[in-house]
Amino acid sequence: MVKKQFVPYLQALLAAILFGASAPLSKLLLNFVEPIPLAGFLYLGSGIGALVFLGIQNWLNHGHAAEARLTGREIPWLLGAIFAGGVAAPILLLIGLQKTPASTASLLLNFEAAGTTLIALLFFREAVDKRILWAVGLITLASILLSWNSSAWGFSLGALGILAACLLWGLDNNFTRQISAKDPLVIVALKGLGAGSFSLLLSRVLGKPLPGLLTILLAMLLGVVSYGLSIRLFILALRALGAARTSSLFATAPFVGTLLSLFLLHELPPFLFWLSIPVMLVGAWLMLSEQHVHSHVHMPSEHIHSHVHPDDHHDHGTVADPPLVNGSHSHWHRHDRLEHTHLHTPDLHHRHDHSSNDG
Repeated sequence: MVKKQFVPYLQALLAAILFGASAPLSKLLLNFVEPIPLAGFLYLGSGIGALVFLGIQNWLNHGHAAEARLTGREIPWLLGAIFAGGVAAPILLLIGLQKTPASTASLLLNFEAAGTTLIALLFFREAVDKRILWAVGLITLASILLSWNSSAWGFSLGALGILAACLLWGLDNNFTRQISAKDPLVIVALKGLGAGSFSLLLSRVLGKPLPGLLTILLAMLLGVVSYGLSIRLFILALRALGAARTSSLFATAPFVGTLLSLFLLHELPPFLFWLSIPVMLVGAWLMLSEQHVHSHVHMPSEHIHSHVHPDDHHDHGTVADPPLVNGSHSHWHRHDRLEHTHLHTPDLHHRHDHSSNDG
């Protein structure tokens, strides 16, 4: 159980590492391409790469499903995530950046994790206790220290646009959590193709030039790893940890980017970077060392998702089930009423009410 609990935290941190690496590498590519078309090719790379890996996955599994497929019931959540995170948020961000000093914008962009947690707590009733709130607060504070710049300050309507973009990305994270039981590669493919197509269309409308073929290929290759693989790991972590915990761990990505900038671009981190490191580590430790245990009741339910046999929630037998694929499989199954006590996080089976529990 301890090993199983640790895996999603590792997935979230690895997702942050891969995404954080995109910042200094993208900065190198910005010498040859403007930001909006670069974003388009990064997202397109993630979508096309996910389609390729999805084909390989189906071929290796001989057509047997290890992951659940998206159904019509999940499409509204997916469309909401694409529109909020891939369409509306970038537009508001671009508008905000035009009217906001860079130092102010850098600080405001750190509030995505806080926005995700706020939305998860207020609208999706995710279990977020005081320990997790402290962790979110410390990681956000560390990110603020990392991006602090005392020059060129100002707060305007543009700043509100950046905050709104962060909230929309928070919505994207929470919407994606609602479909995290489904095949992550399908979600990555659809989100990448949708967001990438929009960014390229926007770049053409704004008259941005397209780069050379080599730059396009390098950007798409970076998108496969730093966006596609990162988002897939992020979704797997969402499935097990919920939106608040996953997005907070993902907020450590800028620290990875800063360290890589030191080695790749020879950019020395500011003094506050070293001050922010212990703050971030304490926040991450609070998150990783969480011990959430209490007696809880699972009401009868039916759903479909990837799972293994046996575990605490799947003892329905394997005789009539589809073949196991890499130790897991996916099929429609029923859960009877169950009451027990064990270590858990807000995963697919633990989205119960915590109003009477202290955590």
